Amino acid sequence: MTGAGTEFRLLGPVEVHQPRTGSRVVPPGAKQRALLAALVVEAGHTVSVERLADELWGAHPPRGAANAVQAHVARLRRLVGPLDGRAGREVIMTEPTGYLLRLGEATTDAGHFRRLSAEGRAAAASDPDRAATLLERALSLWRGPALADCRGGPVCAAEADRLEEQRLLTLEAFYEARLRSARPDGITDDLERLAEEHPLRERFADLLMVALQRAGRHSEALAVYERVRRRLATELGVTPGPSLRGRREALLRQGPPPFPSWERTSERYERYAGYEGYGEDLGHAGDVTDDDPALRAAEMARIGRRLAELSHELRNLTRRFDALTESSHYVTDPLSRSFADQADPR
Repeated sequence: MTGAGTEFRLLGPVEVHQPRTGSRVVPPGAKQRALLAALVVEAGHTVSVERLADELWGAHPPRGAANAVQAHVARLRRLVGPLDGRAGREVIMTEPTGYLLRLGEATTDAGHFRRLSAEGRAAAASDPDRAATLLERALSLWRGPALADCRGGPVCAAEADRLEEQRLLTLEAFYEARLRSARPDGITDDLERLAEEHPLRERFADLLMVALQRAGRHSEALAVYERVRRRLATELGVTPGPSLRGRREALLRQGPPPFPSWERTSERYERYAGYEGYGEDLGHAGDVTDDDPALRAAEMARIGRRLAELSHELRNLTRRFDALTESSHYVTDPLSRSFADQADPR
């Protein structure tokens, strides 16, 4: 039964969890898990049959892909049960062009993570201790890589990348809150590990340099800067951004370690990891000029995936439009025909 208390989990292997009983439901096959994940990612929106087929089989769908998708949906419905336990109130609804998942009173761990992260970042400037607590709770929801067992299709792959970027930005915010809080000690080892795991991500290096400077380890902090500078020059052909350069200058002057504003940190989070990725306006992508090369690369990858999705959707819509036109032998809306001709000038 899917209802109040039910949680669809995406922050790790995909599953459905019932906190009241501690039970969990794991779809038995990879395609069932991918189907559930794609519908949860797009909860409240219809996902076309063509898009679901692309998610499950990629460039090699079976014959009768629509019937195969329908069979997988039927099995998934039996697994998750009716909405709120009411007969006839299916969690997965059949729509004219595809399928739609209704959450009802159910939740997702990804949504819970985003809310806690937003609350933590909002509290950071005025109450870093509370911010650190909220951000730590958000990070504790992760059980492994996002959508760990169903990242083969474009919907799940894009959402997994988006969630991973949000996780990293939340980690950055968490460690900055810890450095600002009443309990700043004991995080240097964590920051060293994160800076090593993400060598092109300047923010972790920045925070590590602050922690080392506070511990009186100035030469080690300068060595972190030099390591990042060489890596950026070798792999990306760029120099460190203003924040990291300012940190180095403060170290050379023996001045106090400055922090960038929390408003800037929040802006970075919203720009690069906003959940509304599928519906956002990409027309101003050229205006993005963030200092962090890793974030620029993430933005470029996200736009590339979105362009691929739009291209796939446009082809499907054009084929559908042409099929309807041929079957009716006329077009009632000349503007629609004009748009279709522009979209696919064959």
